[in-house]
Amino acid sequence: MAENQIPYTGKELRSGWIAQTIGLDGHAIVGFIGPCRVALENMVDQEDVQRGVGIRAALMLHFIAEHFDDRLPQAILRQRLLICLTGEILRDRQPDLPLRRSGDDLFVEDRKLSVSIATASPVSTLIHFALNIDPTDAPVPAIGLDELGIVPEEIAPEIMAAYVAEMESCEAACHKVRGVP
Repeated sequence: MAENQIPYTGKELRSGWIAQTIGLDGHAIVGFIGPCRVALENMVDQEDVQRGVGIRAALMLHFIAEHFDDRLPQAILRQRLLICLTGEILRDRQPDLPLRRSGDDLFVEDRKLSVSIATASPVSTLIHFALNIDPTDAPVPAIGLDELGIVPEEIAPEIMAAYVAEMESCEAACHKVRGVP
């Protein structure tokens, strides 16, 4: 988890950003807290661009993951796994939380809790996933971790550890099977 706040503008979703900014090389996931203001010219989600909707929130808990492969479908599955793991962690903390996942987003009732996108670069695949802390200025009805009484600094390491454990488990599973004709 980064110690200082880092504003997220969409420009951070690029190959090498984690290594250049945080100092982690190779496959990695990093978490940081910061405001979110993604202008249309920095948007990766073309549906949002066509709707003319940027991404904004006063404060979010951001995660960026980078894997050095070029398979976008695999990145999307990793993205959804990260979202499902986050949902499990939130439900463990608040079993009565009316949390639901729709595609690559988490909602509490009809209020959006997260934003997420997966994309590919020439050398890697990238995921940006963020949870609202203070959703002020969000362009849609939204809810934040503050309102839910969840401390971002407490859940961020748990989310990243769960993701890393799943990635390591998937890798181990690849090595324990024999091929079939």
